[in-house]
Amino acid sequence: MRRIIPVALICILACSKALAGDGDVVKTGLNFGPLPVVAYDADKGFQYGALLNIFNYGDGTNYPNYDSKWYFEASFFTKGSQLYQVMYDNKELIPGVRWSSAIAATVDKAMDFYGFNGYQSYLNADAIAAGKEGSSYLFTPFYRMSRVQILAQTDFIGKIADRFSWEAGYHASYFKIGSIDYANINKGKSDAQAYPVTEPTLYDSYCKWGIISEDEAEGGFTSSVRLGLVYDSRDKEGAPSRGIWAEAHLQAAPKWLGTTNPYTRYSFTWRNYLPIISNDVLTFAYRLNYEGTIGDNAPFYVLPYITVMGENCDKDGMGGYRTVRGILRDRVCGLDMASYNAEFRWRFTHFTLGKQNIALGLSAFSDGSVVTRDRDLTFNYSKNAADYAQQLALYNKYVDTSAADKLHITAGAGFRFIMNENFIVAVEYGKPLTNLMKNSSHYNQDGTGAFYINTGFLF
Repeated sequence: MRRIIPVALICILACSKALAGDGDVVKTGLNFGPLPVVAYDADKGFQYGALLNIFNYGDGTNYPNYDSKWYFEASFFTKGSQLYQVMYDNKELIPGVRWSSAIAATVDKAMDFYGFNGYQSYLNADAIAAGKEGSSYLFTPFYRMSRVQILAQTDFIGKIADRFSWEAGYHASYFKIGSIDYANINKGKSDAQAYPVTEPTLYDSYCKWGIISEDEAEGGFTSSVRLGLVYDSRDKEGAPSRGIWAEAHLQAAPKWLGTTNPYTRYSFTWRNYLPIISNDVLTFAYRLNYEGTIGDNAPFYVLPYITVMGENCDKDGMGGYRTVRGILRDRVCGLDMASYNAEFRWRFTHFTLGKQNIALGLSAFSDGSVVTRDRDLTFNYSKNAADYAQQLALYNKYVDTSAADKLHITAGAGFRFIMNENFIVAVEYGKPLTNLMKNSSHYNQDGTGAFYINTGFLF
């Protein structure tokens, strides 16, 4: 469950507390949630569409955890993206094994692309600001490309011992990547604001400079197997307030399995939930994550993800709502990446309404990410080319490998509407610290901040 629903619902339910009773209601049987999708993501714009949640709580023995769940969604974004997804999660069908599957398709006509290795790739914030102010043409398309992405997976999780489990699954994905559609990007814009068709994008330049190789430039198919180990002592899944949830994964996508550009990656994730005030009133939660590559090669289109096994597909982009809130999507991208998220979660009220368990909460957070191993940014352009000097000058403007990447840090706050511990509406705003550092060379290199309306907790 990943997107969200009318914010007015929050206000109505909050104002209705006076009519509500006390004490939790144990949910049983099927619970249907057909809802319109009305959301906002600073990276994609306003979102609209429809979703359907179907929770099966069985006889209520496992509540607040469900026995099985279906999730369907079709939605669209004002910045041109489209999202279609189906997810299924079942804990009862196979004795002792949790089976989860998902398929998701996204169409991005203007997908973010800021280069590799974080601060080694220069973000021309002045040109972006000038375009938005109307003193120059819109420069944002320089940091865009087109991408069609289809992800499919099926995963199995079974117990090894108390709190320890194994994970195994098959994941397939298809990426179709290319330059921007200039006609679509410039639609409705004046000649002064339109992005010139004679100007390449950063993606175009990376392809020309040989940073992105020909065999990966247009995307490809990946076919991989994943193995993992899990330790899970959470008190509940949807909104935990105590316990540890740790995972280690190995992903192999070999040529013989059908992968266009083979690679092997690994990941480690540690999540800890510490109750400061009991009964879910105040919780400190943090997540530490490391995404690594075995060897020196992996196609660029598989790098900007946090590895996920289970009902959800991999989380896209070090930057954005599901990874590092407040910085630009995919701003941090390298062969190896580390990230953290830390937040205080305060539930300031809890009540029942219409046989639904409702809680309202606030949060304060800080997120961060850094490239720990660089992807090769060597300039590989022919010295015999007539425009060699021009391309080298452009390369030197947007690429600087003289220093390693540094931690990209954000801070922010959010609001949560929590129903039955599983359906969670999130409203959050994050701001990069570099936006406050006017005398730093990294000033505005991570963007100026981002606002999100979405669902669930980040972790």
